[in-house]
Amino acid sequence: MTSRSRLTLLTATFAAAAMVMTGCVAGEGAAAPEPTEGAEWSSTELTLDFATYNPLSLIIKDQGWLEAELGDDVTVTWVQSAGSNKANEALRAGAIDVGSTAGSAALLARSNGSPIQAIDIYTQPNWAAILVPTGSDIDEVADLAGRTVAATKGTDPYFFLLQALEEAGLSLSDITLQNLQHADGKTALETGAVDAWSGLDPLLSTSVANGAAEIIYDNVDFNSYGFLNATEDFITNHPDLAQLVVNAYEKARAWALENPEETAAILAEVAGIDIEVAEATIERTVIDIDNVPGDAQRDVLSVIGPIFVESGDVPSQELIDDALESLLNDEFASAADPDAIG
Repeated sequence: MTSRSRLTLLTATFAAAAMVMTGCVAGEGAAAPEPTEGAEWSSTELTLDFATYNPLSLIIKDQGWLEAELGDDVTVTWVQSAGSNKANEALRAGAIDVGSTAGSAALLARSNGSPIQAIDIYTQPNWAAILVPTGSDIDEVADLAGRTVAATKGTDPYFFLLQALEEAGLSLSDITLQNLQHADGKTALETGAVDAWSGLDPLLSTSVANGAAEIIYDNVDFNSYGFLNATEDFITNHPDLAQLVVNAYEKARAWALENPEETAAILAEVAGIDIEVAEATIERTVIDIDNVPGDAQRDVLSVIGPIFVESGDVPSQELIDDALESLLNDEFASAADPDAIG
């Protein structure tokens, strides 16, 4: 059976399930008739993001697997995400169907009403840290009191900063936060416009490698997983394409593990960084993980969630709890078949 046939049958299964649950029949404006074997894909367009913080997305785009699988029937459009916040904005606006974010950013978005779900876990990165200019008198997080710190709100480095401040007995009110996109935060740090930066790889590794900055705090436990998110509309109406994307991600995972040097080379080219920095970034990223969203991610987010409420980013813990109950969708990752991608 071809990949299209397998995914067409998946679409039929979802459609049939929806009809049973709603009690509707075709012709009542609800579920469409079940597609038959060999029918077209459920949409003529697929829009998804790629990001330097998501190496698997770079591999899929570079290898052209989706385009080859979908042929002329579906137009694949790639949109670059500069950060989790930008991916979330694009998802909420319907500008992309699938987007990659930090798990913390996905929880924040879902808690504040964005209709997204995590359909795959792409990596467990150690991608955030707090940096200061080389030679700074700031030696530890406690020294940030009264200082200006750059971070991108709605991304893992921002939540990393919140957790680091709390651990040091500080809060956001003890610092002056400059809400800058990741690349702008790096520039602000290196030009002396801010005293510290809660940064993201590969930008932070670049800043360290060029001698402009040094890390004062690094804690892998404060980093959340990489979440591949999709809109509920896409999940409901285009499950065949959702499964295809997840299959491609799992093919990319196997490819990355078999080809670490090539993976670093792709990252270096897209990010415009030295190969040594790209290799260091990949080394800080755990790719060989269970891809199914579940308890491991829920446990991490349950710790981060209350901090959102304390910082005012989410109005109540009830919204956090509701989001944790609905954010993780394990159906597609559990059914992932990398061999279905030709």
